[in-house]
Amino acid sequence: MKLLRVGPVGHERPGALVDAGHYVDLGDDVPDFDEEFFGSGNLGQLPALIKDRVTQGAVLSFDDQRIGSPIARPHQILCIGLNYSDHAAETGQAVPDEPIVFNKSPNTMIGPNDDVRVPRNSQKTDWEVELGIVIGSRTSYLGTDEEAAAHIAGYVVVNDVSERAFQLERGGQWVKGKSAETFNPTGPYLVTPDEIPDVGNLGMWLDVDGVRRQTGSTATMLFSPHYLVRYLSQFLVLEPGDLINTGTPPGVGMGLNPQVFLHGGEVMTLGIDHLGAQRQQVLAASS
Repeated sequence: MKLLRVGPVGHERPGALVDAGHYVDLGDDVPDFDEEFFGSGNLGQLPALIKDRVTQGAVLSFDDQRIGSPIARPHQILCIGLNYSDHAAETGQAVPDEPIVFNKSPNTMIGPNDDVRVPRNSQKTDWEVELGIVIGSRTSYLGTDEEAAAHIAGYVVVNDVSERAFQLERGGQWVKGKSAETFNPTGPYLVTPDEIPDVGNLGMWLDVDGVRRQTGSTATMLFSPHYLVRYLSQFLVLEPGDLINTGTPPGVGMGLNPQVFLHGGEVMTLGIDHLGAQRQQVLAASS
């Protein structure tokens, strides 16, 4: 299944993709794709509901409707730093022995094609295409990667937008450089694991103004998605609908020579195999 949410900000309705231009609305039976929904265990009932909608001919066209994040605001957004050895090298940092974990404010989440705004006083706003993991059920202290896989509702495309000066030059934790408004475009779809041939071998890409900046694959991750879920469960409780950003391949602006950052006016396009693509207009900081 490819699950999505369609409609204006704050008024999105849950649905499911039928084909590239069409979807079915599930809002009469599913209030939202949120913590309550994932925690209810009703994800498995959706295929029959979707089939019924299609049979009834209740297929809708996207037309010019906005696509929101495929999940409602999560309880938490957890992030993994330096999870690709070649990305660690381009930033001049050592490959970690264990996952580097930090938080990102949940209110950074926006739709996949919503505008990204450069924060006030920023000089080093950067891009990061990432694989996102959506947790399907409340859990802690998982024992195996197989158990971890059973607690994953699906995967999403994420742009982990970052302000590098705030993140690395202002002291303290990375959360300061990760949590500006609009800094976590998500979607367009939540894709359930059965739709993905091999989550450990997905091509990833990101362009800025049509110039390819990032090309990578989840095959070069240091720590796999299943391992990361198991690892995180040793330190905190994972809630239904939580999002985990799993790190980015090389090609970020900070790693280029000379460095390149976003200041407003640029267009970012990005995607991951089987998970869809995003497009964001970058807006300059407000005064």
